Amino acid sequence: MLHEKTVAFIGAGSMAEAMISGLVNSNKIPAHQIIATNRSNGERLAVLEAKYGIKGIKLDQLQFDQIDVFILAMKPKDVEKALNNLIGQIEVNQLVLSVLAGITTTYLEQNLHNGQQVVRVMPNTSSTIGESATAISPGHATSNENIILTQELLGCIGEVYTIKEKDMDIFTGLAGSGPAYFYYLMEHMEKQGSEAGFDVETTRQIIAQTIVGAAKMIQEQDVTPTVLREKVTSPNGTTAAGLKALDDNGGGLAISKAVEHAAIRSKEISEQIQESLLVSANK
Repeated sequence: MLHEKTVAFIGAGSMAEAMISGLVNSNKIPAHQIIATNRSNGERLAVLEAKYGIKGIKLDQLQFDQIDVFILAMKPKDVEKALNNLIGQIEVNQLVLSVLAGITTTYLEQNLHNGQQVVRVMPNTSSTIGESATAISPGHATSNENIILTQELLGCIGEVYTIKEKDMDIFTGLAGSGPAYFYYLMEHMEKQGSEAGFDVETTRQIIAQTIVGAAKMIQEQDVTPTVLREKVTSPNGTTAAGLKALDDNGGGLAISKAVEHAAIRSKEISEQIQESLLVSANK
């Protein structure tokens, strides 16, 4: 299905590039059928075109009727202007995916055609290497065919999870912001390894492989993290000592609070964006 589709990114920032990288590297959709657009930054478009073999064109040069899937990837504050431009140039059956934080499917549906095919999407930066954890929430009118198309398309950049839109904030706390938690953990482990005399690059690779191995154990064995933790923890052993230090220093609480606060902030941002858009619409 994908090899026949043409995808256009409306916006060419860092998230658009991460997704483009994953799509191109998957080899499931021809690079020349991926288009990146923006309003005025031709230099940025030229960089993406040269790096990934895609097409980079100004938005006013885009042939809207030739596009199967539009991916909204501009700044959320620019969504109103973007939708005003889209509604006059797209058909109701064309699929619109939005990676815009805080922008609901209801808002998209209200500002596009009645029955417009829309899906809200939350990928993470691991899209770049095809390892994103991506959530999708389809709009009310979105057909099963287009939900399947969305899953197949985003499957090129990692694993796809269909969730209720009300759960987007907690998903953001878990997966949208999640990579940063692991990078933060790795920073501190790397520091300890380096201070103990390990070469920094060697230390980094050891930590990365340890995390990869632990993740694969979860993915490939039908057991819980608790069971796996208990299996590797011998009484009075090294792991037990490390885990006790984590508990004594609030490690578990810190992880829980990181997810909780990221989710809270996601909800706050969504409410702020919605309020701003409502004010703008009433002017």
